[in-house]
Amino acid sequence: MSESIARRFTGVAGITAGAGLVAEVPLYFIYSGPPPDSNVLTRLLIGILALGCVLVFATAFRELVRTVAPEAEWVGALAFASGLTYTTVTLVSSGLEAGAVIAADHPVDPTVTVSGTYILYGTISRMLLGMFLVSFGYAASKACLLPRWTHRTAYVLAAVNLAFVPSLFFGNTPADFYAANGWGTTALMGALLSYWLLAVGIATVRSACRAR
Repeated sequence: MSESIARRFTGVAGITAGAGLVAEVPLYFIYSGPPPDSNVLTRLLIGILALGCVLVFATAFRELVRTVAPEAEWVGALAFASGLTYTTVTLVSSGLEAGAVIAADHPVDPTVTVSGTYILYGTISRMLLGMFLVSFGYAASKACLLPRWTHRTAYVLAAVNLAFVPSLFFGNTPADFYAANGWGTTALMGALLSYWLLAVGIATVRSACRAR
């Protein structure tokens, strides 16, 4: 695969993933009480598809690093491994939520009732995403793949994610900012990731023209 194609493929995957996550997040705030099944299943479906694109983005980024800077391949591999694990953990969480909603005979709020997802969406995801962002930033910087702002923002976003790792000690009220399943720990971090993916995806596509 040529460098320009690798860049374009990586960028399109990032843009698609970011757009999907941007569309998913607002659906969590439409209803104040337990949302109808259609709302929950719709947002989960959008999230599942977006996570598939995150996996493609992480895989394509590893191949881009291997193509442009083979000496930094080990960092690209770490980004891929942490991105893959983050995607897998989040997909498992989505599956647990969907199963609870499908099985219930009345509307339920899976962010509260499905306790198994508390630290999967929270502490575990924040740790894995922090690892992905640090390795992405280091690989992008080491290989001079993208503009400086891409790896600098990756480091900042990684620090913010890691700051939420201890949130498992602060209860399970979604309305609380720093709870295990709080809106800061989950929704805010998801929103930041989505916009970052959009911006990095656009920058990567634009870099394909310069590479060619």
